[in-house]
Amino acid sequence: MKKKSILILGLMLMIWSIFVGCDKNTTQLTENPIKETIEETKEIETTALFEDTEINNINETEINNSVIIDNEKLLNNNENVKGENNMASKVYFTKEITADSLVKIYEKLGWEPTGNVGVKISTGEPPRSNYLRAELIGDLVKKVNGTIIECNTAYGGPRAESAMHKQVAKDHGYTDIAEVDIMDEDGEMDIPVTGGKRLTRLITGDHIKKYDSVIVLSHFKGHQMAGYGGAIKNVGIGMSSASGKVLVHTAGTKTTGSIWYDKQDDWLEALAEMVKGMSDYYDNGKKMTYINVMNRLSIDCDCNGNPAEPDIHDIGILASNDPVALDQACLDLVYKAEGRESLVNRINQQHGEHTLEHAADIGLGTREYELENID
Repeated sequence: MKKKSILILGLMLMIWSIFVGCDKNTTQLTENPIKETIEETKEIETTALFEDTEINNINETEINNSVIIDNEKLLNNNENVKGENNMASKVYFTKEITADSLVKIYEKLGWEPTGNVGVKISTGEPPRSNYLRAELIGDLVKKVNGTIIECNTAYGGPRAESAMHKQVAKDHGYTDIAEVDIMDEDGEMDIPVTGGKRLTRLITGDHIKKYDSVIVLSHFKGHQMAGYGGAIKNVGIGMSSASGKVLVHTAGTKTTGSIWYDKQDDWLEALAEMVKGMSDYYDNGKKMTYINVMNRLSIDCDCNGNPAEPDIHDIGILASNDPVALDQACLDLVYKAEGRESLVNRINQQHGEHTLEHAADIGLGTREYELENID
């Protein structure tokens, strides 16, 4: 009986030893993956930063001269922009923000304007908005023999009337590099909008008829109403006449009065639909191209004369023949930028990406893209 008890006790000790050994092995096996995951998370947080207009390594993968299609490494796991099929649009990138690099990225587009060329910019609200400086854009505007085109604002201020607006353009140096045309100075023009939910027409300046091709040259930044402002905003509001701006801001419900509207998603859909209508007017988009400059990335638009100081360092210039892909690529770079919190909060609070969702739904462009660094 005693021997039997000893045998049982020995067997129990063997089982306990095996169990403890397995537990230790299991602990060793699980510790490393957890550590690696933590290190990878730290790596994503510390390497995907933008400093002094230079892009650091993102998840140990440099942006090089090849096409970037791995959204895990660059695009913050956004499945809508994989760039993995033939529907993806090409977006070009340079970290250099100079007059020369602006011309270079434009040439990379392979887009050839015809006839009279309008260059759509925001002239910028005085006294200290972050509008694109004349010395930055001048070489490109001259290269295409372009006319700077704008429309008056719908919220008052020095750009609400053509004479004052022209003075602002002069003060900001634009008349030194090209003719400036306030397109709704002599009246307005309706253009049909089809396939949308909010608009059946857009209203632009009557001078639109003078231009056969348009380069949409935008300062990418935040916006207090749309969440962000890029290519789509520069057309959808910027190329709308004063009454056309009210029409878009109120989702097609009126053309006079306040631009403030309580149905956020509805007016963002109208914004996308206006751009689709303008794109259709220009030979289904073939006579329009788009460039976004990602500098002075304030949470506030260039319609704000006293914007908040940026929390994000300058990133670079992006260009595409597809405005949806272009704005999406810019947003994805913002989502990876150091100091992004305030701008991302503004984009999210205003449902900024809904504009792109609707734009893709109505066929303006695609949110899928291939990003190519031209540096």
